[in-house]
Amino acid sequence: MELSQRDITYLPGVGPKRAEMLKKELKVQTALDLLYVFPYKYIDRSRFYKINEIEDTETYVQIIGEFIDWQTIGAGKNLRLSARFTDGKDVIETVWFKGGKYVKLERGVKYIIFGKPSHFNHTYNIVHPEIELLKNANPETRKGLEPHYNTSGEMKAGWLNSKAMRKIIAGIMPDLKQGIPDTLPLSLREHYHLMDLTNSLINIHFPKDNISLKKARERLKFEELFYIQLQILKQTKRRELQFAGFRMPRVGESFNDFYFNRLPFPLTNAQKRVIKEIQTDLKSGKQMNRLLQGDVGSGKTLVALMCALLAKDNGYQTCIMAPTEILANQHMETVSKLLEGTKVRVELLTGSTTKRQREELHASLLSGETDILIGTHALIEDIVQFANLGLVIVDEQHRFGVAQRAKLWTKNINPPHVLVMTATPIPRTLAMTVYGDLSVSVIDELPPGRKPIQTLHYTQLRRDNINRFLREQISKGRQIYVVYPLIEENKKMDLTDLENGYRYMCEHFPDCRVSMVHGKMKPKEKDAHMQAFARGETQILVATTVIEVGVNVPNASVMVVENAERFGLSQLHQLRGRVGRGAEQSYCILLTRVELSKDTRKRMDIMVATNDGFRIAEADLQLRGPGDLEGTQQSGLPFELKIASLSTDGQLLEIARQAAGEVLDEDPELTLDKNQIYAHQLSRMKQRAVDWGLIS
Repeated sequence: MELSQRDITYLPGVGPKRAEMLKKELKVQTALDLLYVFPYKYIDRSRFYKINEIEDTETYVQIIGEFIDWQTIGAGKNLRLSARFTDGKDVIETVWFKGGKYVKLERGVKYIIFGKPSHFNHTYNIVHPEIELLKNANPETRKGLEPHYNTSGEMKAGWLNSKAMRKIIAGIMPDLKQGIPDTLPLSLREHYHLMDLTNSLINIHFPKDNISLKKARERLKFEELFYIQLQILKQTKRRELQFAGFRMPRVGESFNDFYFNRLPFPLTNAQKRVIKEIQTDLKSGKQMNRLLQGDVGSGKTLVALMCALLAKDNGYQTCIMAPTEILANQHMETVSKLLEGTKVRVELLTGSTTKRQREELHASLLSGETDILIGTHALIEDIVQFANLGLVIVDEQHRFGVAQRAKLWTKNINPPHVLVMTATPIPRTLAMTVYGDLSVSVIDELPPGRKPIQTLHYTQLRRDNINRFLREQISKGRQIYVVYPLIEENKKMDLTDLENGYRYMCEHFPDCRVSMVHGKMKPKEKDAHMQAFARGETQILVATTVIEVGVNVPNASVMVVENAERFGLSQLHQLRGRVGRGAEQSYCILLTRVELSKDTRKRMDIMVATNDGFRIAEADLQLRGPGDLEGTQQSGLPFELKIASLSTDGQLLEIARQAAGEVLDEDPELTLDKNQIYAHQLSRMKQRAVDWGLIS
């Protein structure tokens, strides 16, 4: 029977209970599924150590010797077994805190012990070592790299630990060595010098040597990335073939009047480049699906407006959707001011729009009198219909669900052009995967005159110095943000921190007006406090990350982030972007506790060292991984990576994408006989993957 059809229940060493656990914890159903549970590390079992050769606590060691003496201490759950082990010259302590009653030791018998040394009371010891009688040891298992597998707490409780996994997978090897059908054609494997699938799976679990392991990894990573890119690019080509985009070739009165007479400041070269890229899409006859990346303050809104003016000049309407009412109001205020005195009609639709205003707005949309509609989720309501919607712009797009964004596609007979914008810089590898079916434009230049924000990291011991600095800034007429974390799992404690922080600021700044906002407040109350700060009526705003996106207060010059160690890099960068919007020097102060982990200290150092959002995003990907890059699991990957890594395999990803593109350039629908192997694999992927269809 093929490995893909062999139920794991009937594999040696599994049985019904373990099979149920494997299905629940690892989603493993068949023997082939089990082969795709890859080791997370390997330990060299070919070397035996002497006790005096142990130098650190990072390396696993195995030692041949005898147990001198042992004793059990405590009883019941508190029972532990302590034993001394000698290699004939030196002695090392071993201890079992769990399962000690099952460990049977004999004197005068040679053992192999294996484990990770720890350092305690100036001596090394090994906790929970694996032990094996030397006379029973299989020399085959001592020849090279031993695989270790991640297992859950429930699996360990059911005696299904890494060693048990290794034994079960070893039982499949004889059948695997007979060969299994490859998932990549020979021509592709030869072109990219890839190992065949059978040998890759053998060597990923039980590698002959480091070279074989490296080749196996490269093959399996390539395959994983190749099929993800093939799926994404196939969707892109299908969309391009299926939907002809509205042609917008004309650069007319609205655009030219604005460009030559109303620009508030000259466009940066990056803005000009991006507008040309979008303009090329709009007149191509193909539906545009483009991601616009630009750091906070880089001028994305201005680019979006100029694209909307191109749409108007060609007889089409535009809608701009923002994630919050504050941000929608801010866009409305900015755009209305820029278009004051022109014939372009801009309207706003949010949850606060009255019934009468809505009726008038719906009529003007259907008549075509409204050229640009700015709004929140209210835009996706079925009742909102357009005369001729040609361009959809989604701001801070990761804050909308897929289904919400999809509704905008149905506001015209043919899907409108789509521009999604984000101020969260996205690493190239992530853009090629999560946003792989979009063209990408980047505004990588800030408008002239902006002073770089100075970022400072202090511990809580320096609070008095910080307070003095804040008073100096307030005396100059500046305003201050003080942000506290509010993390879902700990709402009560975090809210207490916020309220204590509010009281602290009121006590230490008695001459200032202090306001507080957080997500638990009623929207009207929260907006009132934010708007009061924006108008300069309050000097200090104590808040949670609700201010991460939205409020634009050029007079705010200091961002204080309390408990900064509890934030990720991207979130810290977004918070920092709330200041530095005026002509004055601005500051971001990261306050942490004194003792920090290595990773946390690295985050703080990166923030102090650079204002470059793309460098920060790359570092964030390295530290946190892609699944949680934007702070919630929903923002992670629409597929599971079993072996490849977007933080370390960027070069391989580009090669895989190029290979997938070459296949589809020749055969977009994968109908040729030689490409049926690809079609079959994509079909298998579709059964277990999220279909993102035509949207980003």
